[in-house]
Amino acid sequence: MAGLNLKGINKIYPNGFHAVKSIDLEIKDKEFLVFVGPSGCGKTTTLRMIAGLEEISDGELLIGEQVVNNILPKDRNIAMVFQNYALYPHMTVFENMAFGLKLRKVKKTDIEAKVNKAAGILGIENLLKRRPKQLSGGQRQRVALGRAIVREPEVFLMDEPLSNLDAKLRVQMRAELIKLHHELDTTFIYVTHDQTEAMTMGTRICVMNNGSIQQVDTPREIYNHPANMFVASFIGAPQMNFMDGKLIEENGQLLVDYNGFKLPLPEDKVKVAKEKGYINKELIIGCRPEDIMIDGDTGFDAEIEVIELLGSETYIYYSAFGKTFIAKEGKHFTKVRGDKMKIAFKNNVHAFDKETEEAIF
Repeated sequence: MAGLNLKGINKIYPNGFHAVKSIDLEIKDKEFLVFVGPSGCGKTTTLRMIAGLEEISDGELLIGEQVVNNILPKDRNIAMVFQNYALYPHMTVFENMAFGLKLRKVKKTDIEAKVNKAAGILGIENLLKRRPKQLSGGQRQRVALGRAIVREPEVFLMDEPLSNLDAKLRVQMRAELIKLHHELDTTFIYVTHDQTEAMTMGTRICVMNNGSIQQVDTPREIYNHPANMFVASFIGAPQMNFMDGKLIEENGQLLVDYNGFKLPLPEDKVKVAKEKGYINKELIIGCRPEDIMIDGDTGFDAEIEVIELLGSETYIYYSAFGKTFIAKEGKHFTKVRGDKMKIAFKNNVHAFDKETEEAIF
């Protein structure tokens, strides 16, 4: 088994496009690391450089203790699962899973043992004689995973492997991949643009944007303490609400003032704000939809524009100060479009620098 170390990794294409910018990242042995970000952010390019499918323009890539920049993909002891499964249509499931082992001239008895073991782990023993066209999307994905498992690689690389599946099957396969990671006890590196996949699957998440790493941490830490406005808006569904505000001091108390509504800050945030010199400065206030209080005794006036009932949760889109905000309530929310209400932020607010968009607290 092996961890990976990316040291100053860059990818610059011949046309000058700088796709990946000076990435420094240590991926621990046996962890499940998820690269997440919008399309074009550089996450798949980074994965392909790890696989050896893209040349590294600058920097060093280590797998274990070995620098692998100039080592061919087949010699890196990694296995990659693609978005489109990449199965050979004329081969059976068994032949697809065994193909890489045959190329490496593994003994026939060992091939049969490895394929049968992988098929047992994935629950596809009864599919080994079928061809890909006879399989569902979920079954094809399991075959692609099986083909990777039989190689017994040090690192599994997965490029949006669930994106072609329907919503119900994606949820099922997420759980299957988490169980598979625990069972194989090896390093998984996974690429997705779906923040729900990232939050539910990764032991750590690497959030990328415009070719750069924005934050690397556990899902809980990234959700509760985003490093900047991009991470705060990208991670979380629905996304965080933002509005202009100011930190003011009244009667010895530090308050967040947004459109005349004043919210006292918890002591830990007061300390941070003072240390960073943000008293009487304008900033951006962020508030998660679940941290919005509806129809309390105080707050600002708002009007409901749209209501989305999602079974156990209700998303409420409301207008105030010429902007649209989102709140999250339970299934018993009874108000309707056009209703007026009082809105307030709970004291679990986030604050960001207005110029740099970096988190203050």
